[in-house]
Amino acid sequence: MAIPVIDFSTLNGDKRGETMALLHEACQKWGCFMIENHELDKKLMEKVKQLINIHYEENLKENFYQSEIAKILDKKQNTSDIDWESAFFIWHRPISNIRNIPNLSEELCQTMDQYIDELLKLAEKLSELMSENLGLEKNYLKEAFSGRNGPAMGTKVAKYPQCPHPELVRGLREHTDAGGIILLLQDDQVPGLEFFKDGKWVEIPPSKNNAIFVNTGDQVEVLSNGLYKSVVHRVMPDRNGSRLSIASFYNPVAEAIISPSNKLLYPSNYRYGDYLELYGKTKFGEKGPRFESIKNMINGHYK
Repeated sequence: MAIPVIDFSTLNGDKRGETMALLHEACQKWGCFMIENHELDKKLMEKVKQLINIHYEENLKENFYQSEIAKILDKKQNTSDIDWESAFFIWHRPISNIRNIPNLSEELCQTMDQYIDELLKLAEKLSELMSENLGLEKNYLKEAFSGRNGPAMGTKVAKYPQCPHPELVRGLREHTDAGGIILLLQDDQVPGLEFFKDGKWVEIPPSKNNAIFVNTGDQVEVLSNGLYKSVVHRVMPDRNGSRLSIASFYNPVAEAIISPSNKLLYPSNYRYGDYLELYGKTKFGEKGPRFESIKNMINGHYK
């Protein structure tokens, strides 16, 4: 079962309609997809991965294998409530904390800042395309996510270390993501990411040529009134290698008020008699305006 692949280079040409339809279907039926030809600087992306791998080897690896998680696995004790991962979180927007994180080199901080500047543009473009596909104003998702200084942006940097007993533990347990649009720069060699679709776990292959893997979070499902899905996923550890994951979250700020667009909602809590009265006057017209009239009636008289 192959995940959808969205070629961003076709969005400005004759194939735009076809590409938009594929994106819409991916958001509805999968909740995830791969983006190719996204125009992010691939040398910059390689540098981010290289510097994070160096940071892990020099500052985190030894501590991880000496941690309680490693000891529990070594003793083959209950591992149902632990994750086989070494991770830290960076906030970028509205306020950055990257220079407060221990042992991050200035080169890594600067490189990550440059990468996020580019990735934010891609996230905003995606939010516009999703809004368009939902029949909303192009800035709808961005504005729904925003506070005074725009949406939030943060990155979970994770390594899923080589695991001696992968059959006993998850790299990351099954979950959906709480936020908005997640853009993943991942390992190009070691697998492990899996999404649950149609009753089966689908393996997401390592990203070749720095393709960006995208999935939608719970808030997109709510804002789209359930049209776009957040999907359960997990990470499986690997016996032969360590997997790199750089997951950036384009999210609502904490104070954002989340609600589906009124345009996406059917009318509710109306008297059927009122509907029949309106129907008698508009039977041979489009039903959409009739539904909208009922919503307006409710808002005006039954609050």
